[in-house]
Amino acid sequence: MQVGIYTGARNYRVAMRRHNQWRPEAQRLAGFAAPLALGVLLSALSLPAPLAAQNADSHSPDESGLQLVQPVEPGQALPHVTITLQDALDRAEKNDAQYSAAVTDAKIAKEDHVQARAAGLPSLGLETAALLTQGNGKISTGRYVTQDGVHVYRQWGVVHQDFSLSTLTMVGDRRGAALEALAQAKAEIAHRGLKVTVTKDYYALVVSQRKYETAQESLKQSERFLAMTKDQESQGEAAHSDVIKAQIQFNQQQAILRDAQLQMENDRLTLAVLVFPTLTENFSVVDDLDQGQSLPSFSDARAMAARENPDLRVAMEAVRESSLGVSAARSALLPSISTDLDYGIEANAFALRSVVAAFPEKGPLPNVGYFATITLNLPVWDWGTLRSKLRQAEYHRQQARVELTLAQRQTISELYSLYNEAHTAKSTVDTLRETANLASEGLRLTTLRYQAGQASALEVVDAQNTLSQARNAYDDAQARFRLALAQLQTLTGSF
Repeated sequence: MQVGIYTGARNYRVAMRRHNQWRPEAQRLAGFAAPLALGVLLSALSLPAPLAAQNADSHSPDESGLQLVQPVEPGQALPHVTITLQDALDRAEKNDAQYSAAVTDAKIAKEDHVQARAAGLPSLGLETAALLTQGNGKISTGRYVTQDGVHVYRQWGVVHQDFSLSTLTMVGDRRGAALEALAQAKAEIAHRGLKVTVTKDYYALVVSQRKYETAQESLKQSERFLAMTKDQESQGEAAHSDVIKAQIQFNQQQAILRDAQLQMENDRLTLAVLVFPTLTENFSVVDDLDQGQSLPSFSDARAMAARENPDLRVAMEAVRESSLGVSAARSALLPSISTDLDYGIEANAFALRSVVAAFPEKGPLPNVGYFATITLNLPVWDWGTLRSKLRQAEYHRQQARVELTLAQRQTISELYSLYNEAHTAKSTVDTLRETANLASEGLRLTTLRYQAGQASALEVVDAQNTLSQARNAYDDAQARFRLALAQLQTLTGSF
């Protein structure tokens, strides 16, 4: 079936090169097809499948294909690409802006975690300075009382550490880890949502190609039936009303084929926007709908949802982060200690030993040394700012807990709903497969009965329509089942 689909899709592209040959016929058909097509996409009209020669009163189309305007610049040569569903997913991950934003947020959250972890650890810095002041002309010290010489050089290594309840319990590190896990869970939600979108658009194109092929086959059947009724009318074995009915059926199938063509092109453009960085229609999709995919048991699906549901992870990590936020806000009300240890030189000469300007008689003295600063910070009065922040953190935690319980209830509800949808879709596929086979056999038998004079033309037309509808319904059911599986996997993960 796939080869037929792709061959039919290529026919209308080849017809573009013969545009000047069928322009008059296209203009005659344009009035009939105008309500069905978009003017910005249609440049000419013709039928894609070649038909047998008809009489002048049969209104048969010429042998060129229905050609739509392609969104490809003149002279642009793009290689033909055949993609599978997995290829489409991989391409969409690189091109989808919303998914890229979620992944970027996860990467930023990871860096925030690194910064939060580092904020609770000691920091080491180097300071180099030359303090130059004006001398007083009579003694060797500078005019500023803080300087014991005109030239003072400083080279320090500074170790800084803050001690508080938050740093001792590593609240910042744990909160950063929770935010990172939260962002990663949201990225996973975006990934699974993107998979649903790609699956929907991918199989929409597959189904529209199948419907296009079904419309081609239905047109050929109506053409053969029209020729049959004319032949029997000429032999006196059928009424002219049968010819009229066959002609109406043939005309209707022409319109259906044009609609199928337009729908296939629209679905192709929709998928192209999603998976390609530059818009192109020069690609084919692999029809794997007949490759059945199994549905796990409900107990297995429930177990996977409990482990792999990213919505629950988001809610749980939000509760975790909000609880740590309360701890951080509460620790801000307690005293904290800041320590600085400085080691190096601060002397009148940039050297390990030098003469102190204030005591030159002592000779060269060591310059390298250390000093420590320990500061106790005790919050006394801030007009209620810290307590207001604590209340905000508690409100945030309360809301996160409510959202967690809601996420748990929604997960159970959605699991039942999506699993039932997938199970029903699978049963529908099996039923409609049998229906399509029966409709095909029914059309064959009805046609034989009409040739034997035991059935009416209306019965043949009804059998043709039944077969076309049954095939389209079967194709829609297969796509529905694949989409239902993708939606179920948003809760359970891949299976």
